[in-house]
Amino acid sequence: MMADDRREQLGSGDLITLVSDVGPVPMNVGAILFVAGDVDAATVEATFTRRLTSVRRLQQRLATPRRDLGRPYWVDDSDFDVRAHVARVRCPSPGDRDAALAIAVDAVIRPLPRSRPLWRAVVVTGLIDDHTGLVLVLHHVVADGIGGLAVLARLVDGADPAGPADDTAAPPRGRFVDRVSERFRTLRRLPHRVARIRGGWAELGRGRGGWAPRCSLNAATGPRRKVMIVDVGLDGVRAAGRRSGATVNDVLLVAVTGALAELLRERKEFPQELVVSVPVSARSSATSGHLGNQVGVMPVRVPLVGSFQERLTTVSGVTRVQKMRTRGTSSALIGPLFRILAALRLFRWFVDRQRLVNSFLTNLPGPPGQLVIAGAPITGITPITVTAGNVGVAFAALSYAGTLTVTIIVDPDVVPEVRELAAALHEQFRAAIE
Repeated sequence: MMADDRREQLGSGDLITLVSDVGPVPMNVGAILFVAGDVDAATVEATFTRRLTSVRRLQQRLATPRRDLGRPYWVDDSDFDVRAHVARVRCPSPGDRDAALAIAVDAVIRPLPRSRPLWRAVVVTGLIDDHTGLVLVLHHVVADGIGGLAVLARLVDGADPAGPADDTAAPPRGRFVDRVSERFRTLRRLPHRVARIRGGWAELGRGRGGWAPRCSLNAATGPRRKVMIVDVGLDGVRAAGRRSGATVNDVLLVAVTGALAELLRERKEFPQELVVSVPVSARSSATSGHLGNQVGVMPVRVPLVGSFQERLTTVSGVTRVQKMRTRGTSSALIGPLFRILAALRLFRWFVDRQRLVNSFLTNLPGPPGQLVIAGAPITGITPITVTAGNVGVAFAALSYAGTLTVTIIVDPDVVPEVRELAAALHEQFRAAIE
């Protein structure tokens, strides 16, 4: 139990995440680490658990102020018990990566109780080639993607056991006083907010192009999710981007939409473009003492006509313009809208019928070198995100030790062709790199 009770209010990005959690799957994010070596699974589990509990946020729960006087805030959980958060599961035969991923997906799509810290971990034993799987699931309000990487940095060997200075705020003077102070701060920051709104409008593409094309990928989703993985060499993707003055993210956008176009052609649908929403972080780094969400969104219209290089040149030009202003500022526009919809109990209705985007792509630059935990090498890291509403397929990419791993996440009732989609994505990367 913690000795003090410092509280930190949720930021505006955290509030967006919280009000968005209304779908059939929770707003959780996760990853599975594959650990190799002769080290005993119990040793790996003990190390994993001990280091997780060194992150203060993972010992805190959300509290709601009385009569809604202020924002929800984090408070130390006096009843914290790590055993309620960590489980061990033996992987069923054949014990391969697909079987382990199924366990990880199940851990991600199960809701986390709001009465205790919002995370869970699963240690997966019985994998082939003497591997152990370590699954970590966080509610998105705990951390965005970069924050999740900061937590990962605390788990591996060589991390500072004391960690960075805790940035948790001092105790508020009272919920009513806190609410009034927040209003005064809002007024003082009005010029800055106006600038952020202008930057956010640019990040959102200034409304160009109208609605996203109608297609069968956009249908109300249910509670099930399935994933497939495509691995590609990071150096090859970078080289493909450089030839067109593009980034790795640009290459990913063209590759995933090319794969989606192939799937749609098999369904006798022929859109000329697709709109993919990309999260854009307002920060370049985070520490495990300063997590939360500082993320905007950037919808990108990606053409489906032309060669891979032609489409990549077009996309790189579009994203370059949309990222000219301060990154992540689109939250200044979408945040108030989402909170209004949530207050009117219309957010679920909205996301089940939205026509703004066809899919989502998250891309995180992970550690460039191989990590080690409990003396055993981490041979792979697979990210897992989920989306609700009417987006039937989304993508999460993470680079690690020279490999770019792309996770395809689908509602199998909307997109049952996940294996065909993975094969098409593999072919898109081959076309890009050749």
